[in-house]
Amino acid sequence: METNKKVFTLREYWNLVAEDRSPVLSFERAGMPFDKWQVTAREKLFELLGPLPDETPLNARVEYTADQGEYLRRRVVIDVDKYMSMPMTVLIPKNTKKDGKTPAILCSHGHGPFGKDPVTGVRSDPAHEAAIEEANYNFAEQMTLHGYITVSPDLRGFGERSDDFDPIPIPRDPCNLNYVKGSIFGIYPLTLNISDMMRAVDYIETMEEADSSRIGMMGLSQGGTMTTFTTAVEPRIKACDIISYVNPFAAFGIRDGNFCGSQVVPGIYRYFDSFDIAGLIAPRPCLMEMGVYDSCFPFEDLWKGYDGVKRIYEAAGCGELLFTDVHPHGHAFSGAKAFEFFDENL
Repeated sequence: METNKKVFTLREYWNLVAEDRSPVLSFERAGMPFDKWQVTAREKLFELLGPLPDETPLNARVEYTADQGEYLRRRVVIDVDKYMSMPMTVLIPKNTKKDGKTPAILCSHGHGPFGKDPVTGVRSDPAHEAAIEEANYNFAEQMTLHGYITVSPDLRGFGERSDDFDPIPIPRDPCNLNYVKGSIFGIYPLTLNISDMMRAVDYIETMEEADSSRIGMMGLSQGGTMTTFTTAVEPRIKACDIISYVNPFAAFGIRDGNFCGSQVVPGIYRYFDSFDIAGLIAPRPCLMEMGVYDSCFPFEDLWKGYDGVKRIYEAAGCGELLFTDVHPHGHAFSGAKAFEFFDENL
């Protein structure tokens, strides 16, 4: 799009840049058959993410197991790279046998002060209760009550992995601060978190109870970001539920500024839109949840994201493996179709 419009502010500038460009490896612009595009696009995505941390032994530690009636709550810590460990809450249905036959779901939390805790059903105070109530947020607990092993890590910068204080006495988003810090090394929080999710899959494969051939993933909001990007590059994840995430970067990112340094890497929108990343999941089954009253990511934008993913799945010849849950709620886990989806696809 040609324009003679000139502006003063960066907000207006970025909007004009977004209007004038389309990602060069977006599926429709690339004009390749799906199989060729998927290989090319995945290679470019790995290039943009940068090198993953060198693998280190998991050194998994089960710190305790608590009986919560219908399931066991287990605290597990694993080493994810040379410098860092990752705490996880593992929920196991009661009386699960150690026969390697129970499917497992990796559950990723979104933004918020409590990390994995509300996702796993921690109700330690009114604030945790409110977080669960507002977004039907205890989806890991719900999936475990339905019969699945769930593994819920804290992302870097959240929950137990958040910094105790901001070393600079100016309020700022810690995601953006860590993005800037990492950028001078060429290391990005999104890449590190993807690597951590892959290490969580490594852990699931060591569990005596879990069927390593039936691993799913799900997450809300930033957890949807993590589900999208991780599943796109991690073939051991066989099915996923993306809750309230996929919508065009020009909308939630450029127009609304509704993202952070934990959700991007340099150059991502030069090459891909968010629905292209989700399209790389094909031909594996994918459920996309969209709230009609979502005030974080408006429904019309989520639907545009779904439409982009749908075109890719149809080009891959597996349109029937893309599912939707359009629900009459806000930025939340619906729960209307997720249980059936995973029952049928794990």
